[in-house]
Amino acid sequence: MKESQTESKLLRIFVSSTDKFKHAPLYEVIVYAAKRYGMAGATVIKGVMGYGASSHVSSVKFFELTEKLPMIIEIVDESGKIDRFAEIILPYFEKIRYGCIITMERTNIILHKKGLKKS
Repeated sequence: MKESQTESKLLRIFVSSTDKFKHAPLYEVIVYAAKRYGMAGATVIKGVMGYGASSHVSSVKFFELTEKLPMIIEIVDESGKIDRFAEIILPYFEKIRYGCIITMERTNIILHKKGLKKS
């Protein structure tokens, strides 16, 4: 497989399933912002167990469907686009009262194949 010729980065944002931004789930706000700003793609992963600096350990319970769970938002794109997008969304996190962690790391995209739309 051929490595991408463009330097790429992975933006990873750790939040909670109950975190809100202006009455909308924070993870949805971030994904829609990524789409709006032309990022290559975004994925939200729901954790089954986790904790943050200011919260207790949360885990999936069979009888609790609305449990507070960890969420990870991952966005991969060219380095410059990730850097600009991070600058755009950082003010979102300054306005919320919830804790979070945002990381960024270099990555190699070995394949980015666009699918065909159904006609």
